Amino acid sequence: MLCCMPGVAFVPALLVSWSSAAFIISYVIAVLAGHVEPLVPYISDTGTKPPESGIFGFMINISALLAVITMYIRYLLIEKQNESSQFVRSSCNMFSLCIGLTGCIGMGIVATFQELSVPSVHDIGALVAFGSGVVYITLQSIISYKSCPRWNTYFVCHIRMAISVTSCIAFIPMIVFASQISMTKIDWTPDEKDYTYHFLSAICEWTVAFGFVFFFLTFIRDFQ
Repeated sequence: MLCCMPGVAFVPALLVSWSSAAFIISYVIAVLAGHVEPLVPYISDTGTKPPESGIFGFMINISALLAVITMYIRYLLIEKQNESSQFVRSSCNMFSLCIGLTGCIGMGIVATFQELSVPSVHDIGALVAFGSGVVYITLQSIISYKSCPRWNTYFVCHIRMAISVTSCIAFIPMIVFASQISMTKIDWTPDEKDYTYHFLSAICEWTVAFGFVFFFLTFIRDFQ
């Protein structure tokens, strides 16, 4: 199916499918191995212990590479469209690309430095990845509106902005609740201290992560 897509639409399609598989596969293995509780662990919790840690690290690094390729193609696409329409400044397009690439670096840090091995570096990588990602999709939503109606439909723009707003809203409590947790561990149970903070923060983290996935899904039509 990916090979039959016109243009370079297979790139964001591959990014979406690979990233979703990375989250789901590591989660299933971690739960079956008894390393995490099945009820909403952190994404990083599902890639901390072997054997899932190796799979998680490998697949997230590939996802980061695919994201770099997708963002660069998106940058080139906007530059080409902008030659005839002049709907956005080239500097703004470049700034958006740089923010996106920064988020990809954060993903690489998350994949390389496990949560329990080097928690401070892992947390910095996660903050960079999620923070830069939220800024990137918000900027892309704004650029999409500016390109209407010639290069985008308002329906697609509304979807992108809705995803961006949802991700922004979820990102803030994710950080706030995570900062209230006094211990670094992955095997949480409901009767433990800080479990509520962990649970709420994890829900927000999954919301933001799949917000990114669904946002890149909307790129497929553009890349055709």
